[in-house]
Amino acid sequence: MLSDAGRAAERVARQSYGKLIAFLAARSRDVPAAEDALSEALASALSVWPERGIPDKPEAWLLVAARRNLMQAARRRTVQANAQATISLAFEEAEERMNEAGKSVFPDERLKLLFACTHPAIDSSVHTPLMLQTVLGIEAKTIARAFVVSPEAMSQRLVRAKMKIRDAGIPFAVPPRPALSGRLVAVLSAIYAAYGLGWDGLDGEEERHSLAGEAIWLGRALLAVLPDEPEAIGLLSLMLHCEARRSARRDGNSRYVPLDEQDTATWNAIMIAEADALLRKAGGLDRFGPFQCQAAIQSVHAARRFSGATDWQALTTLYAALVTMKPALGARVSQAAVIGRALSPAAGLEQLDRLDPRDIAAYQPYWAVRAFLLARAGDDAAAADAYMAAIGLSDSPAVRSFLTGRLKELPQAMPG
Repeated sequence: MLSDAGRAAERVARQSYGKLIAFLAARSRDVPAAEDALSEALASALSVWPERGIPDKPEAWLLVAARRNLMQAARRRTVQANAQATISLAFEEAEERMNEAGKSVFPDERLKLLFACTHPAIDSSVHTPLMLQTVLGIEAKTIARAFVVSPEAMSQRLVRAKMKIRDAGIPFAVPPRPALSGRLVAVLSAIYAAYGLGWDGLDGEEERHSLAGEAIWLGRALLAVLPDEPEAIGLLSLMLHCEARRSARRDGNSRYVPLDEQDTATWNAIMIAEADALLRKAGGLDRFGPFQCQAAIQSVHAARRFSGATDWQALTTLYAALVTMKPALGARVSQAAVIGRALSPAAGLEQLDRLDPRDIAAYQPYWAVRAFLLARAGDDAAAADAYMAAIGLSDSPAVRSFLTGRLKELPQAMPG
C-alpha cells in the first residue's frame, strides 16, 4: 500500500505531468529525454519523500530533480557543447523564476508542445495520440484502445514520433497564422479526444475526471491565444455543455441515467450559460464548423430545461449538417438515434443499416442504439440480441447494468 508520500507523488505526477514534460521538452527539444528525466525524478520522490517528508512545493521539487537528470543524461550523450549551454542557461533561468517571491509555479508550455506534436514532419495519424501522451500523460495502452490498435503498435508509433521531434529540431511554439489552420484542427481534435476519455469515466475514476478538467483548461488556454477562431470557441462551448451534465449521469443510487431522462435541475446552469454565450460568439464569426455544430446539438439538449421537451426535429437538422462536414461513425450512429426519435424507429434502423458491417461489429454505441430502436419497433427478439451485444462490448459496469435493466424490461428477454 502506498504511503502518504507515495500518494502525494502520484497525485503531483497525475496533475502536473503534461506541464512538467512541456517545460522540460520546450527547452531540451527532446521529449523522450524529458520523459526519462521525469520518470527518474518520480522514482526519487518515492524514495526520498517518505524519509524527508513531502516538500512544500512538490511540483518544483520534481522539476528541479528532472532538470538535474536531464543535464546528466545530456552530458552522457556528449551533445554539442552549445546545446548543453543553452539547456543549462534555460534551466537556471527557470529555477531562478521559481524561487522568486510570490512565484510558486513555472510557465505552462503545454500549448507549445501541442503544436509541436502537429508539425508537418510528423505522420498525421499519430498527431492526436502523441498529444494525448506527451501533454496529458495518458498511457499508450489507453490510447491504443481508443484508436483500435494494439498497445505495442501504438507504443512504437509514439516512440518514432518523439524521436522525430528531437532529430528534426521541431520548434516548440504556436505557429504563425498562415500555418495555423491545418495544425489547429489536429490540436482541437486532441483536446476533444482527451475530454472524451475523461467523459467516459462514468464509473467514478477521479483520474479521468481530472483529465476532462485538463482538456477544458487547454481549451481555455487555446482560446486566450486565438480569441477569434470559431472552432476553438465551439470546442470550448461543446466541452462546457457536456461538463454541465456530468453529475446528472448518475441517480441517487449511482445508476446510469441516459441524457433524455436526466433531471435538468441537476445540470450546471452557469456552465450552460457560458457555453451558449460562446456558441453565439462563434456564430458571429460566420465560419461554421464541426465543433460548433456539436456544441449546437448540445445546446438543443440543454434547452429542455426551459421547454420540458427535446426538439428532435432540430437535432435531425444539426446531425445532417454534422455528418456532411464530418461523417464519423459516432456521428452517424447518433444521427440514426435522433431520426428514430424524430420520425420513427424504422427510419432510424434504416439509417443504421446503411453503415458498413465491418465498422460497427465492435462498436458498442451502434448496438445500444440498435437495441433501443428495435425494442421501440416491437421486435423484442432482435432487440434482446442487440442488447446482449451492447452489454458484451461495454467497459463500464454502470452502462452494463443499465442495458441489462433494459433487456429485462423486454416482454421476452431471452435472446434468440
